[in-house]
Amino acid sequence: MLKCRKISQFVMLIAGISMICYGAIRGEADAVLSKAIKLCLECVGIG
Repeated sequence: MLKCRKISQFVMLIAGISMICYGAIRGEADAVLSKAIKLCLECVGIG
């Protein structure tokens, strides 16, 4: 049971890292950052 859990954790870690890298290559980081800035400004009441 413990071995299966460790293997699944490793697979999920690799999947997460690969998805983050794929998004960064596509330029999604800029889109996410701009949306986060707009959201924060709306919460403060400036935007």
